[in-house]
Amino acid sequence: MKLNEQQKKIVELKEEKNALFLVHNYQIPEIQVLADYMGDSLGLCREAQKVEDKDLIVFCGVDFMAETAAILNPDKKVILPSHQACCPMAAMLPTSQLKKAKKNHPGIPVVLYVNTLAEAKAEATVTCTSANAAEIVRKLDSEEVLFGPDSNLAYYVRNQVPDVNLIVVPEGGHCNVHRFIGKGEEALELKKKYPESELWAHPECEPELQDLADYILSTGGMVRRARESDAETFIVGTEVGLIERLKREHPDKRFLPAKEHAVCAAMKRIGLDNLYLSLVNAAPEVRVDEDIASRARDAIELMLELSS
Repeated sequence: MKLNEQQKKIVELKEEKNALFLVHNYQIPEIQVLADYMGDSLGLCREAQKVEDKDLIVFCGVDFMAETAAILNPDKKVILPSHQACCPMAAMLPTSQLKKAKKNHPGIPVVLYVNTLAEAKAEATVTCTSANAAEIVRKLDSEEVLFGPDSNLAYYVRNQVPDVNLIVVPEGGHCNVHRFIGKGEEALELKKKYPESELWAHPECEPELQDLADYILSTGGMVRRARESDAETFIVGTEVGLIERLKREHPDKRFLPAKEHAVCAAMKRIGLDNLYLSLVNAAPEVRVDEDIASRARDAIELMLELSS
């Protein structure tokens, strides 16, 4: 993609500020192409852990992701270009509800999806992403696990690790975008039209769509599968921003949304205008209370240690 004038100004300012751009797969294409690193939550966590020679981390994603970068880099300044880039799922598990669940189920490990706010992560034994959730639960070697907040990810983990009893908190926690994709009605119509296609579902998708899918993959897993597969057509069960990346990287292949208009409004709160202003002002800064950050850091770092 050829850069426009505003993108060129952002690149110049990025160099001037010695900034690093961490960009999630669901960002708009105009921001994707500016990334120093683009990936899923697990990949972004790993990249955030490596930051050494940059003065500023600019996180183009949503609130919990920028918090994670700040937690892993307490000596760095982390900015999130929009205050409104807030993940609805992360808000579904307030700390008070998690503490109550822990009190009702004492002594069992707590596995929290990274799609949670720092205050909740501070109460976790370990965090997980959609890419490693089953692996993390398996490696804890516990008969019971308190797990939250995504009930569809819990469904996926239960299928992968059936001998572990997952106690899910809250009941019905979900991603609005993946719920919007539905049970796979549109995906099935596409599968009939393109019978040789691969149908992918994100682990946040509804169980019915997961059961129909040829592959259940994180966004990072989808990027890898697109590169490795001999198929020519893919039905992609996740937010449409990823499709823009896949089309750009594989122009010879066809990528179709499992559901039209599956858009994460929170991710799209970041645009070129507020990205530029955030660089100019080095704000808004993401700050996490050090006591909360210290406990959350333990849970995140344990996840990274346990991930293969």
